[in-house]
Amino acid sequence: MADAPMKGLGRSLRLAGLPAAHAGRTALGLGRRLVGRPAELVAAEVQGRTAAQLFQTLGELKGGAMKLGQALSAMEPALPVELAGPYREAFTRLQEAAPPLPTGVVHGVLAEDLGNDWMDRFKRFDDMPAAAASIGQVHRAVWCDGTEVAVKVQYPGAAEALTSDLRHLDRVMPLARLGAPTIDFRRLFSELRERMLEELDYEQEAAAQREFAVAFTDDSDIVVPAVLEAWPRILVSQWIGGRPLADVIASGTAQQRDLAGLRLLRLLLSSPERVGRIHADPHPGNFRLLADGRLGVLDFGSSELMRSGWPPALGGLLRWARDGDADKLHEQAVCLGLIGHDAVDPYTLVTLLDPWLEPLRSERFHFDRSWLQREVRVWADPRSTGARLQRKVRIPAHHLLVQRVAFGLLGVLTALDATVPVRAEVERWILGLA
Repeated sequence: MADAPMKGLGRSLRLAGLPAAHAGRTALGLGRRLVGRPAELVAAEVQGRTAAQLFQTLGELKGGAMKLGQALSAMEPALPVELAGPYREAFTRLQEAAPPLPTGVVHGVLAEDLGNDWMDRFKRFDDMPAAAASIGQVHRAVWCDGTEVAVKVQYPGAAEALTSDLRHLDRVMPLARLGAPTIDFRRLFSELRERMLEELDYEQEAAAQREFAVAFTDDSDIVVPAVLEAWPRILVSQWIGGRPLADVIASGTAQQRDLAGLRLLRLLLSSPERVGRIHADPHPGNFRLLADGRLGVLDFGSSELMRSGWPPALGGLLRWARDGDADKLHEQAVCLGLIGHDAVDPYTLVTLLDPWLEPLRSERFHFDRSWLQREVRVWADPRSTGARLQRKVRIPAHHLLVQRVAFGLLGVLTALDATVPVRAEVERWILGLA
């Protein structure tokens, strides 16, 4: 990556140093409490410094380390208030930017893939990146035909760094659990391993982006930039401006927040039917709110094929859970192999799921942090009925990514503090719910 790739040993040592540093800060904090400093103040200092080091390191290492940080960033609204504060600023930095590559390294990648005359393809190429993310950074340029374009350049050594990171990310799981104690990180990492290496192939990403672009051509809600050219490590797309979603979250008006939330919800709900795929990386850094109110979608490196649309049984499951029909919900969940017959009784199952179905019962639902934090807290205690049920649910492996998308969407809507007509949108795109 920036150090091509900072040699495997160096990356491993950086990752290994995170839990050790946290342990040191915790021990130091204990000492300060013993000499009379308030426990709450000491805890806040430890959390703040841990957040700063964790996400600075993940951002600088890029690759799988930064991808983990971005996945965590979408879950920030679910954190308890006492943890969210120290982590929020670090999360936001990871959503939008990372330290850029030196100009000479960028030019080297372009020359290797496009030839030494690569600059002849452009009328202008900005060496300062417009955005830098987990496995590549984006430069603004003008294509040879005068089209303003975004040129996505993959970091050299990205494949080696990803492989190294995926071997060593288990070492930061204790810190990840500190940020999101209800997430099964072993399953999350397992699913991420399968997807990350797919994102290295920009030609594959370009194929997915073209499918979305065709499906959303002249759409009144969604803008997908056209792909002009693609190589394994270079992707040239139409440039779209707009306001970063992280900026809308930080300082947007209520109207902008609601609009962005509605557009994002519509993108994710409609794309299985309209595209035969679902966008699988809904963190704020991948979206822009344009001046005309449309949502710009920037990254298609991670998507899931859903050629038959949403599973036919999904609408019925949601309807029975929403309406409190415990027996039908339990019967269908058992029939589909999601739970064993004796895993939980019907009444307990529908009671546990009931709060999550609130958005489907009102014309417009307000995704506020207190609601999400309250519901996550119910499932957070490993001794709770909810936690025991999670351990018994058998989600098929190919649905894990869709589950992550759903939780990511929930986190972004809550971060936006959006009020959205969820029921109408879900009934429109998922058959059997109305």
